[in-house]
Amino acid sequence: MRTNHPAHLKTFEYLGLYRYFLTFCTDRRRRAFGRREVVSLSLLQISRAAAEEQLAILAYCFMPDHLHLLVEGLTDAADCRRFIKSAKQLSGYYVSREFGEKLWQRYGFERVLRDDEATLVVARYILCNPVRAGLVADVRDYPFIGSERYSIEEMLEGVVDVRST
Repeated sequence: MRTNHPAHLKTFEYLGLYRYFLTFCTDRRRRAFGRREVVSLSLLQISRAAAEEQLAILAYCFMPDHLHLLVEGLTDAADCRRFIKSAKQLSGYYVSREFGEKLWQRYGFERVLRDDEATLVVARYILCNPVRAGLVADVRDYPFIGSERYSIEEMLEGVVDVRST
């Protein structure tokens, strides 16, 4: 059952060398990420939180009213729960200070990837969201996607028609 207040998995510690597919929605699903300045400031603070919590940002896509992230713990001490809290606090604080608007809904959605799930398949899925939403015809034309580890071309390699991804 899906609720408006998703909870973390009760039996999972969110520590270590795991990969996570995260989705954060903007406050009242406001279209906050249509402006390059808001995206840049948010990404800067989310990257800061990832570095502090020892996670790598494998893929990101800022849609107009939500953000998709694929992150991976780099050490046994990597803490995804603290990353989520810090990423939303830091980006929310700086966006509020700079633009005078609340950024995030309180809750988000997360999924821990299984060992048999290929990282680049999930990264491609994230990157292709703007095409599926009809925002662009080619994912390469969307300005608010990327990765700390891979080039766009590496993530899209092998994708013939991104609309079906």
